[in-house]
Amino acid sequence: MVQASICTIGDEILIGQIVDTNSSNISAALGSIGVRTTRMLSIGDKREEIISNLAQELRLNDIVVVTGGLGPTKDDITKDALAELSGSTGYKEHPGQLEMVYRILHARGLDVLDINKAQAMVPDRCEVIVNRLGTAPVMVFRFDGDSKFGHACTLYSLPGVPFEAIGALDDIISDIKAHHTLTDIYHRTVMTFGMAESALAKLIGPWEDSLPEDMHLAYLPNPITGVRLRLSIYGGRKEEEESRITQEFAKLRPILGNIMYSDKDDNLQSCIGELLRKSGMTVSAAESCTGGMISELMTSVSGSSEYYLGSVTSYANSVKENVLGVPAEIIEAHGAVSSECVARMAEGVRKITGSDFAIATSGIAGPGGGSEDKPVGLVWIGVCSPEGTKTQKLLFKGDRKRNIERFASYALNILRIEIEDYLNK
Repeated sequence: MVQASICTIGDEILIGQIVDTNSSNISAALGSIGVRTTRMLSIGDKREEIISNLAQELRLNDIVVVTGGLGPTKDDITKDALAELSGSTGYKEHPGQLEMVYRILHARGLDVLDINKAQAMVPDRCEVIVNRLGTAPVMVFRFDGDSKFGHACTLYSLPGVPFEAIGALDDIISDIKAHHTLTDIYHRTVMTFGMAESALAKLIGPWEDSLPEDMHLAYLPNPITGVRLRLSIYGGRKEEEESRITQEFAKLRPILGNIMYSDKDDNLQSCIGELLRKSGMTVSAAESCTGGMISELMTSVSGSSEYYLGSVTSYANSVKENVLGVPAEIIEAHGAVSSECVARMAEGVRKITGSDFAIATSGIAGPGGGSEDKPVGLVWIGVCSPEGTKTQKLLFKGDRKRNIERFASYALNILRIEIEDYLNK
């Protein structure tokens, strides 16, 4: 199997000034043609570190994809480092990239300076793929089996600007296909929610232990979407591997029950939307502690207006009382964070909007506002359906942001289960 390493160059990544999105996009593109990414590495703006790290990656991999450090200023040193690494003895001007430099700068109404023209100068040991979206070319360095790296390998150097790096991927993929014999990589994902990663691993342990040796299971937790279970097979033919993984996941479904909410890479709001769209039913929300996050998640799905009727963000008790119709006596006797209050909130928003289902939240996100009886991280969730109202109490430990995320995602999961149960009767 062809293996690759992805390396980003620049102090700005190491100090957290910018977020590296290039690596994930490049890895996905490589995986789509059967190239396995073995490592992702970030390197600072030091010539000797660039050379030594890239040399090591070339020894270990068939392909190394590098982004960054190709700008026109003095701190962009990747080109010089690659010239030394490749054993280049000089530079040559690439006419196609020089033409692109003129075209791009003139289109922006800018003069072409010597510093801009210099970007079309490349080490004499490299091939060039013209960058049509920027002034720095994509450089390709090929090393044969007799090179100092011990095997035939290729280094691709891309600009660091994400728009330009992603724009160059089609050409990189075409070049890799032309120079390598590739096998398939097949991934399949199922989505779970409501069980911690460790408990989930224990539950499905016997199933995991029985997997064929060439299948690799990964647990990918996320506080909003739950734990992804991803099965991968590296090598083989896609059609055969797809069938084999489908068979294995079919064995998993009865083990997981309603913990599993999708047999594809998905999220709770899309899953709920699909259930409601197929049934012709609708939902609304009354939010306090989640501050509109449920509404944000639900409306992030295209076409959600078909089934998501709206919400009331009732942060203040006066809104709970005057808009949602929660009796003042309930808040006085039980507090806003209570089963009684959240039940009336759900019933109130369902009545206002005329929805079939309604979800409501009231809790204490923190860092202040907690007490011994009602600590930070406590949330009550209510669901009102055509069959009545149910409430559930949950307690989390986290900072304010994490608590709000969990309040909202667990509320959606509870709503999802209630809708499924209702539709399956």
